[in-house]
Amino acid sequence: MKKIIAILFVAVATTGLLWPQSPRAAEERADDVSTFMRAKLEHSKNVLEGLATEDFDLIAKDSQQLTLLSLDSDWQVLQTPEYARLSLAFRKTSQTLTDSAKKKNLDGATLAYVQMTLKCVECHKYVRSVEMTRL
Repeated sequence: MKKIIAILFVAVATTGLLWPQSPRAAEERADDVSTFMRAKLEHSKNVLEGLATEDFDLIAKDSQQLTLLSLDSDWQVLQTPEYARLSLAFRKTSQTLTDSAKKKNLDGATLAYVQMTLKCVECHKYVRSVEMTRL
């Protein structure tokens, strides 16, 4: 899965479809996106760890970081209404996860985590479909 995500964003960045730039700039952008994706994945793993250990502070901290990352310019790999909708749905779900953790509601946090994961997969499928269409 990690390899697929990295390949996807490297392919998108180096084709110039989303960031028309020189080859060197595209390579640097691919590195930035890869680093950004790794940070998102690390926060997601931390949330899962928090759920498994009932560490509500860890859940709240890392789900809040995911919400903040979703506002970062590196998050915005596409400029389409559908991508904006998917990003907003992710943000709302990650905020629900944070709220559930702050209330020490393990079942609510677990459900929100599953929903957030589904939002991630849905968005990544969308990005791949746009990439394939543009090729």
